[in-house]
Amino acid sequence: MSIPTYKHLFQRAIAAAPERLHFAAHGHHLWPDASYLGHQAYWQDAARMADRKWRRVLDDIWVAGQRHVASELRLPDPDTVVFAQNTHDLLLRLVSAFPRRPLRVLASDGEFHSFVRQAARWAEAGTIALELVPAGAGFEQRLLDRAASGEHDLIFVSQAMYASGQIFSGIAELAVLARPEGPWVVIDGYHGFMALETDLSAVADRVFYLAGGYKYAMSGEGVALMHAPPGFGPRPEVTGWYAAPPGSAPGACEYPADARRFLGATFDPSGLYRFVGVREMLREEGITTATVNAHVAPLRDALLAGLGETPLAAAELRNPPGAGPQARFLAFRHPLAARWRDWLEEDEVIVNVRGDVLRIGLGLYHDARDIRRLLAALADLPGR
Repeated sequence: MSIPTYKHLFQRAIAAAPERLHFAAHGHHLWPDASYLGHQAYWQDAARMADRKWRRVLDDIWVAGQRHVASELRLPDPDTVVFAQNTHDLLLRLVSAFPRRPLRVLASDGEFHSFVRQAARWAEAGTIALELVPAGAGFEQRLLDRAASGEHDLIFVSQAMYASGQIFSGIAELAVLARPEGPWVVIDGYHGFMALETDLSAVADRVFYLAGGYKYAMSGEGVALMHAPPGFGPRPEVTGWYAAPPGSAPGACEYPADARRFLGATFDPSGLYRFVGVREMLREEGITTATVNAHVAPLRDALLAGLGETPLAAAELRNPPGAGPQARFLAFRHPLAARWRDWLEEDEVIVNVRGDVLRIGLGLYHDARDIRRLLAALADLPGR
């Protein structure tokens, strides 16, 4: 079967390091040319409009970004989407909106490191009481059982576990439990947004959803997003002047009813411009998340089929393909994972490691020739 190539959409990134073989699309996804044009458009708007650029940012680019997120997640109302510089900013504002202290939090021990560090410090300070459900076999049901106990104020879980690629499919079950007075359900979609086909239409009135532009949204750092269900967290304690409704009195802590209640203060809009530029490009090219997944699937199959001739054949594949949604990276556990990563990097083959797990991420810019080159590089690794 012939696998199409989309390298023409990434000419600048590929030309910048032509010898590089980049298989960390689940990390710093290579930026398509459209992101360069989006970044350039922000500079031009700032130069042309100066102070008045904020009208363009908030009235046009912001609204376009909301519509793209709503389209991707099948949200009924784009006004439930808010942007920030990173998901950590949004997490701080979200937690500050819950009135109970200590906040009783249920999560897994396999969450993204920005949550892990902040949650650990909050627990240390007594801000939250943290319960972690071990990831691994039977994780989903164990988490659902604990969530149903009614003993928590906030339930936080990744749509796709960042280390293992394990997919959480119990969003609808958690949504049934959610109430404005608690518990709140927060889905970390950092490895799911634009990697998994996600339809939140049936649960948009009950769950929060966090994601960012750095990975599969192909937009780089500086743009993160949150869907906030109406009526949940109406008055975040951590707030900035951008969250004040138009016409509110100086110093008055009034909030809009939509997701702008989670806004902070002055921000750099360049990431949002890149995000909108990339999404517009994808729309013009007729490329959806399903398109990218269909492109990646045979490449993943070819990679797995060729691993028998490499040392990775001895590693534990933590997320083997099966029925249902698949992460866009393969996670291999092995004691030599970090050394393998270093050896590959010496040859300009880029993968990444979390602990003893080597991760190989696939994306739109890969083709069959890249898989053959990667297998050749893997075959040269020591440790068989």
